[in-house]
Amino acid sequence: MTTKKKNIRKNKKKTQRQVLEEIIRVDHAGEYGATRIYDGQIAVFGKNSKIGKTILHMAEQEQEHIDKFNELILEHRVRPTALLPVWNIAGYALGASTALLGEKAAMACTVAVEKVIGDHYQEQLELLEDDHKDLKKTISKFRDDELEHHDIGIEHDAESTPGYKIMSKIIELGCKTAIAISKKV
Repeated sequence: MTTKKKNIRKNKKKTQRQVLEEIIRVDHAGEYGATRIYDGQIAVFGKNSKIGKTILHMAEQEQEHIDKFNELILEHRVRPTALLPVWNIAGYALGASTALLGEKAAMACTVAVEKVIGDHYQEQLELLEDDHKDLKKTISKFRDDELEHHDIGIEHDAESTPGYKIMSKIIELGCKTAIAISKKV
């Protein structure tokens, strides 16, 4: 092997194990929470209503995401967050309560959550090195799905929800807090 090839190999950065674990753990938790939010909304609206069908589309994508992170948890031997039972209840409650406030409020919830998650995924893409190209590709696709959900919420008049700004800020803060906690716990 030539000296040049050896230097190229040495210069390739590797993702720190702790960073990888935090990414997989928090994304697993977040995708699980997202499935529960949509479950709560579907429980209120039903699967066959117009808005229910829209939510079901997003829920199916979230199920694809959690299935992938279930695989990654095992593949990389990452401990899931101990707070999954909390995110189970909190996610469902958030979904159902916003749905009970109406379609626009449910979509406002989607916009707030997906805004935070889209930004979060983008930050993760910048943390991962070239040794995890497949994970970067997965996160990039999932980020795009989340941003699609955000846009769907906007298209469904989320921003005309009474109290939209304060509701969004509270949900965004909750998501950011859940992310910070799930990385470690």
